[in-house]
Amino acid sequence: MFTKNIKFKNFIRNKNPKTNKILRNIIKDKALLEKYPLLNSLTNKFKYSYQKKNIKSFKSFSKVNLVGMGGSILGAEAIYDFLKHKVKKKFFFYNNLQFKSMPKTNEKNINLIISKSGNTLETISNFNLLLQEQKKNKNVILCEKKNNFLSLLARKLKAEIFEHKNYIGGRYSVLSETGMLPVELMGLNEKKFKRFNYLIKNKYFINTLIENVISIIDHIKQGKTNSVILNYDEKSDNLFKWYQQLVAESLGKNGKGIFPIVSSMPKDNHSLLQLYLDGPKNNFYTFFSVKEKNSQKLNNSNLFEKYSILKNKNIYKILDSQKKATENVFRRKKIPFRSIEIINRSEDTLGELFCFFILETILLGHLLKVNPFNQPEVELIKNETRKILI
Repeated sequence: MFTKNIKFKNFIRNKNPKTNKILRNIIKDKALLEKYPLLNSLTNKFKYSYQKKNIKSFKSFSKVNLVGMGGSILGAEAIYDFLKHKVKKKFFFYNNLQFKSMPKTNEKNINLIISKSGNTLETISNFNLLLQEQKKNKNVILCEKKNNFLSLLARKLKAEIFEHKNYIGGRYSVLSETGMLPVELMGLNEKKFKRFNYLIKNKYFINTLIENVISIIDHIKQGKTNSVILNYDEKSDNLFKWYQQLVAESLGKNGKGIFPIVSSMPKDNHSLLQLYLDGPKNNFYTFFSVKEKNSQKLNNSNLFEKYSILKNKNIYKILDSQKKATENVFRRKKIPFRSIEIINRSEDTLGELFCFFILETILLGHLLKVNPFNQPEVELIKNETRKILI
């Protein structure tokens, strides 16, 4: 067990005492939180730019429009989808420029606009359209404490404005205000997401983390630079879109990096599995599933003798059997994979996953000798777009 919430099967272990020691020294460093201040957001001691009393009135709204791009919105989307069974409010996510009209309404909803820079073109455009179509809404803006576009607009609209800490990049911000303010509006317990202090003292967690990083580095040295997530849980699609940005934007530098690919299973058995099994050997894989306790059963009366194997089976059992069968085939073909099975769908579980992937990415950046916290090339597209629009 990874923790009581997560069952984890590791890659086949690759012993590398020297790298193991390097990584353990980083993790055991008492100044870890000082070295990487953004990690403070994974702890319960993190101070938000708002107080509970500041946002108490926001919780009365039954519908929330969340506008952002990339790390400003992916974490909140991941949380909402993964824990939707616990959320009573309706959330609408605007995370791209799309050619469709914003819904008109006479209700008073809440617009939560998130952009670290306060100048994100797509976020500004979507917010502009919302202001046209839903004029009665309460506006709340989260951005850096600068004279950026959104902070100036907030003053004009007399909107509530909270600070997005400038030392926390969007893709690392899920457990800061960026993700936890939406969590408060969802009615979830933000404190349960903060698992860093527990995990950093958990020997099994640390061993698993280090062994994974060593294995991934070994795969990269062998030319396996595609990280393929075989996702058997539709409610985790946005979790892995979050993972995709985290890995790609953090590590894709100086000709190095990992290409994160999210594959929907078992659907992709019928489109991509042939390539995975018999194509180029440049991938390593992560099987991901959630143990569903209440899954719909099939109707036995509509199952003929040929498919009697499906009698008395529910959808989870069929899905789990397909996952285990695929793992067995991968194992026989010596295709590298790890397996993550979620036992409890909860805030704690999601907090542990966020923490694991963030720490794994930072350690990989250290070994690849790239800065996992910047994204210099992304600014090229932003600047070029502005030139064309002038």
